[in-house]
Amino acid sequence: MSKGNIGVTTENIFPVIKKFLYSDHEIFLREMVSNAVDATQKLKTLSERGDFKGELGDLTVHVAIDSDKGTLTFSDRGIGMTAEEIDKYINQIAFSGVHDFLDKYKDNANAIIGHFGLGFYSAFMVSKKVEIVTKSYQDGAKAVKWSCDGSPEYEIEEVEKADRGSDIILYIDDDCKEFLEKQKITELLNKYCKFMSVPVAFGKKTEWKDGKQVDTEEDNIINSVEPLWSKAPSSLKDEDYKSFYRTLYPMQDEPLFWIHLNVDFPFNLTGILYFPRIKSNIELQRNKIQLYCNQVFVTDQVEGIVPEFLTLLHGVIDSPDIPLNVSRSYLQSDANVKKISTYITKKVADRLNSIFKENRKDYEEKWNDLKIFIHYGMLSQEDFYDRAKDFALLRDTDDKYFTYEEYKTLIKDNQTDKDGQLIYLYATDKEEQYSYIESAKEKGYNVLMMDGDLDVPMTSMLEQKLEKSRFTRVDSDIVERLIVKDDAPKNTLNSADSDNLSEAFQSQLPHLEKAEFHVEVESLGATGQPVVITQSEYMRRMKDMSRFQSGMAFYAQMPDMYNMVLNSDHPLIQRVLEGEKEGCAEALKPIESEIKGQEARLAVLRQERDKKKADEVTQEEKDDMTATEKAISEQRDKKKAVIANWAKDNAVVHQLIDLALLRNGMLKGAALDAFLKRSLELI
Repeated sequence: MSKGNIGVTTENIFPVIKKFLYSDHEIFLREMVSNAVDATQKLKTLSERGDFKGELGDLTVHVAIDSDKGTLTFSDRGIGMTAEEIDKYINQIAFSGVHDFLDKYKDNANAIIGHFGLGFYSAFMVSKKVEIVTKSYQDGAKAVKWSCDGSPEYEIEEVEKADRGSDIILYIDDDCKEFLEKQKITELLNKYCKFMSVPVAFGKKTEWKDGKQVDTEEDNIINSVEPLWSKAPSSLKDEDYKSFYRTLYPMQDEPLFWIHLNVDFPFNLTGILYFPRIKSNIELQRNKIQLYCNQVFVTDQVEGIVPEFLTLLHGVIDSPDIPLNVSRSYLQSDANVKKISTYITKKVADRLNSIFKENRKDYEEKWNDLKIFIHYGMLSQEDFYDRAKDFALLRDTDDKYFTYEEYKTLIKDNQTDKDGQLIYLYATDKEEQYSYIESAKEKGYNVLMMDGDLDVPMTSMLEQKLEKSRFTRVDSDIVERLIVKDDAPKNTLNSADSDNLSEAFQSQLPHLEKAEFHVEVESLGATGQPVVITQSEYMRRMKDMSRFQSGMAFYAQMPDMYNMVLNSDHPLIQRVLEGEKEGCAEALKPIESEIKGQEARLAVLRQERDKKKADEVTQEEKDDMTATEKAISEQRDKKKAVIANWAKDNAVVHQLIDLALLRNGMLKGAALDAFLKRSLELI
């Protein structure tokens, strides 16, 4: 037996390993199994080169729990180690034997996992003591046992071992006893080792016998040594891809389609990316891509490798060229990462484009599921917009699909305004905005459906990308003003009648939380709607955008601004106006006369003031002007009160207001109940 100190620069190496080197204690299991697979792959490489003449035999890696001894053991029949190799590769931390091995067998050593040096020491995160019992494959080699209790001191001695290979025995720490539970180890093996390239066995397969599950003699192999992504695409069928998807995501719906990645220059990369069926809830769908390094699971946090918008995809990426830190847990900044990201973006765009060209009907049927990926990519990555603009689609309210260029051709003759702007009309809810859509169609306009999670920011982006184009929601104005082709029609009413009519409706509008109304009068023709409520495109879009951009949060706090447009040509509005004149004329006559007199007086006072310098205006003149302005204000308030008093009992005014609110889904509760009762009375 010999003793010694592990070659480290500080005696605090083990606390560092336990606390800082690895992001998660469970990583130790991946490292132990990876080392066993690594040793096995080395032996296979030696055999292929003719440097090992013996029988390979069963190369299965075994994982075993001994609850009584409190141990977790990892056994392989790989290359093994001599005492000298233990001293070189175990006692000298961070000096990995793999570098020597790769130099010697660089032409066919691609399947070897370990090039990280410190993987073995992750065992001390969960162990109070670690033993290695190993025997080299070399003829005449003697078996040795190495043991260490987590201090820099170790012991090494010769022992008996019949077969080549290594047993790594972990004496699990008292605060890590969950790693002696079968269920926990099964879970971790499935997470980290499901696709390792050498069979990994944990326990025995079971069968149902005499009313209970019993062990059989057959090893329970937990991994698939040839995962689907490592096979040639030409050898696979659609059902193979679907079956593999069910293996990865048992509870998910069938994917839309998939992309098989396979590149060996300028970097090595294989994998399968699936487009899942999702329509919303972006954040919950992230982190579904699993990153592997030579079939060893690394992470599902792939933002550094995969472009952000493609983190919504599901699947697997495997590359030995992805730069990792010593614990294989974090990606490191590297030129290869950018190249891989660019390649994946191009591959996805090419695949989408080919599907669009080869089977447009099928592509259109999948568009509602696909568009969240494509829109996210176009919004977040400039080069993807350039690739995707030819296969991104617009859908109208009749469920017809168009490319951007096709739609421009469709609407340019009828939907270009007097300033040469191409107006894209859109709706966000076909049912709620039905009457607005129908009004636009009657004008010969086409209306798009923009009801996706990202359609609001998409409209803003497309206004920048598409030349002389503007997107306008179909309920953002009266149909006559959605696409202005000539000068606006003149109002047939004089200003006094317009003001009084507006005031009658303004005074009876309900007080809705976070909503403000402005009433205006327009000449819209006798067949137009009597009252229409619209909402400013700009303000509504700003409020919608505030959901996506934190810097715009103040818009979310602002009230919704609505316009109520009264059609002065409609018989019902004319009836209201006639009733108002008849009912209010006598009361308004002296008020309006007083207002005119006071306004004339105010005009004279202002004219006199304008002739003087500011310091020449006397206090008496200032007070006179203030008193006159106050008198006008008081008379106007009296006028409003007279009109409001008349309007409060006018059923037609209330019915027209409620119909407009109902059309916009804004009539609820007691107001809706009052409307229904009034409707019955009017009938």
